[in-house]
Amino acid sequence: MKSDFIIAVTQLAAERNLPREAVISAIEAALASAYRKDSLIAGQEISVSLNPVDGDVKIFIRKTVVSKVADKETEVSLTQAKKQKADVAIGDEIDVEIPIQQTGRIAAQTAKQVVFQRLREAERELVFEEYSDRSGDVVSATVQRNEASQVVVDLGRAEAVIPIIEQVTNERYRPGQKLKVYIVEVSRTSRGAEVIVSRTHRDLLTRLFEMEVPEIGNGVVEIKGVAREPGSRSKVAVYSRQEGVDAVGSCVGLRGIRIQNIVSELQGEKIDVVQWSPDIQTFLANALSPCPVSRVDLDGDQGLATVVVPDRQLSLAIGKDGQNARLCARLSGLKVNIKSVTEVEDERVNVEPGSGDQAVAPVSEEIVQAIEEIVPENIVADEAEELVAVAEETIDTIAVDSEVAEGNQEVDTGLSIEEQLAAAELEIDVTDETDDEDTSETLEMTDVVWSAPQATPETQTVRFAEDILGTRANARANANNNNNNKRKGKQSRDDQGRQNRRPKRVSYEVDDDDEGFGS
Repeated sequence: MKSDFIIAVTQLAAERNLPREAVISAIEAALASAYRKDSLIAGQEISVSLNPVDGDVKIFIRKTVVSKVADKETEVSLTQAKKQKADVAIGDEIDVEIPIQQTGRIAAQTAKQVVFQRLREAERELVFEEYSDRSGDVVSATVQRNEASQVVVDLGRAEAVIPIIEQVTNERYRPGQKLKVYIVEVSRTSRGAEVIVSRTHRDLLTRLFEMEVPEIGNGVVEIKGVAREPGSRSKVAVYSRQEGVDAVGSCVGLRGIRIQNIVSELQGEKIDVVQWSPDIQTFLANALSPCPVSRVDLDGDQGLATVVVPDRQLSLAIGKDGQNARLCARLSGLKVNIKSVTEVEDERVNVEPGSGDQAVAPVSEEIVQAIEEIVPENIVADEAEELVAVAEETIDTIAVDSEVAEGNQEVDTGLSIEEQLAAAELEIDVTDETDDEDTSETLEMTDVVWSAPQATPETQTVRFAEDILGTRANARANANNNNNNKRKGKQSRDDQGRQNRRPKRVSYEVDDDDEGFGS
């Protein structure tokens, strides 16, 4: 039976992934608690010893050494104590072995509860010792469940939580999903070790590069800086310590296979790998990739860098909602101001002497002096306001006249005065002819089309719709022919003036035998 007990202890230790000594210690504490519940030895200090080799169990009660025993349950004589321990003296306390007694059901249940409690405490302590030294590492985790403010993941031997502030906003965590997480903190609580992991920490990206790129792991390529907006975009500055090694190419990999693995792990987050340089201007130009940079101006006192980019690349340099500029500033540690070439040129022109408002200042002063010479000194306030209004109106009129005069001076026809007068008279004649023709055409159309012939009482006439439409169409055709002939100059004019022709009024008659609508 003792051998079966040892086998059970060994199996329990293997299932719980605990040391065998921890399981034996838990059983000893459980047996001691069970014997304390026994009514025969209640209230006494009891300890239990379990031999891990043969499974022997011994129970000890602590008693006080006295010269004369008054209470056998709590005291032991000096002679009896020296048999167990030779150097004992009166007043000392020793553990005296007692025979094993049968316990009741309550004591057995207490022992069971204590065993499980001690095993759980041992597991928590073991987890804390294991993960307390792994803070800052990246581990694999499996999503177990989603709670209101956190996600619970399984690390294998322990559970960890991802608080809401450590979750990526555009990621969705499903039970059973595999993730790489960054261990932020390991703390000891009343419930055991609490492991907090993150998916937004920037060092998560650094550790993924170390795991995926061998050159970074062995120190040939160094990561100089990381700027990250989790779930959206990141920038990583790398530098090669060994000549001939391309730092950016090592991180990207053949056909982008290395960087693609990292992007897949971060669920599509865009990553820009840029070349680090000790020259801050060169580094800023690289950090703004993929946008080309015209030049970089530095202000060391204020920690400000002004980056000039082509006009068409300004939006690309700034990025969506200023994202590219923010990442560049975080990566460099400077305040970055991005401007276009045109904007910089405009600022340079405005600050040059004799340009802008300064060029208009002398003219304004001359006008003010002229007004002061005209206005008497004893003028009242109302009259002064009227004079100011008149002066402003006069200045505007002079400015408009000057612009018109300048515009007239710029027009050069290349003709003499006589030729210009003749052309003007010819233009007037042509205008009159055009007006007369337009009037004639209007009258002709009005008379022919819209004047319907009237039937007389003597003649019975019936008009058909086809006849009316045909007549109007013929009238329009005749009018158009006349107008075309007039435009081509085929109509002759007498010496006294033009000859206006009017179409003859046409009346339509039908026989009495024809059927139709009566007019």
